[in-house]
Amino acid sequence: MRGARRLLALLGVGLSLSLAPAGAAEPLVADLSNHLVAITTGFSGASVLLFGAVDGPGDVVVVVRGPPTPQLLRRKEAVMGIWINRDHAEIDDAPVFYHVASTRPLSEIAGPALLDRQQIGLDHLHFSVRGGDHGPGDAAWRAALLRLQRQTGLYGDQTGRISMMGQELFRTQLDLPVNIPTGSYQVEVYLFRHGDIVSAQTTPLIIGKIGVGATVYDFANRHALLYGLLAVLLAVAAGWLAAVAFKKA
Repeated sequence: MRGARRLLALLGVGLSLSLAPAGAAEPLVADLSNHLVAITTGFSGASVLLFGAVDGPGDVVVVVRGPPTPQLLRRKEAVMGIWINRDHAEIDDAPVFYHVASTRPLSEIAGPALLDRQQIGLDHLHFSVRGGDHGPGDAAWRAALLRLQRQTGLYGDQTGRISMMGQELFRTQLDLPVNIPTGSYQVEVYLFRHGDIVSAQTTPLIIGKIGVGATVYDFANRHALLYGLLAVLLAVAAGWLAAVAFKKA
């Protein structure tokens, strides 16, 4: 049933593009199968279908950006056999999630200047680094952040993940990991021809908690002290009840 709906959506996008009056058709039309991903207690990741149509040959690039947030990196060093933190760096404006999908390698689609201006690709992301006085340079901290985010599945680039059906319809699967942070995301779709962007479209994607987990999460953030006291009281009560139960047994 879900596959049939996706096929109908793809056909609908292609039909709307082909039936538009001459001169009024957009070069690029795209949409998501779901604009809201709900994180519940049993959340184990999710997939969202992005589909669309173009008015002719070209390369399609999809960029999913999470909200920017400051991040703290620490560098450990062995001192007399003990690993301790020797330096740290604060990185501003790095997205919490960043994934790229493209029909071909980005280096074959456009030049580095254009990719850098649009921040398309991990090598072209912009963020400032505020490091310590005696630590590694900005490039090393940047490489460390990209490596760590790749390892956690929050950063990635996937060439060839966009499927073209003929020269007009395209689709790709956006895989969201189990550890994806909540927030408002931007899904950017670009159409490239001869090294230039001829059309672009941005659509929102919301990642949010719902249900009991959302209520507990919101309460813990709004009333951290009270939440901590309640957690301690619940732990003490559970221990006392267990002791009573074992004593009677």
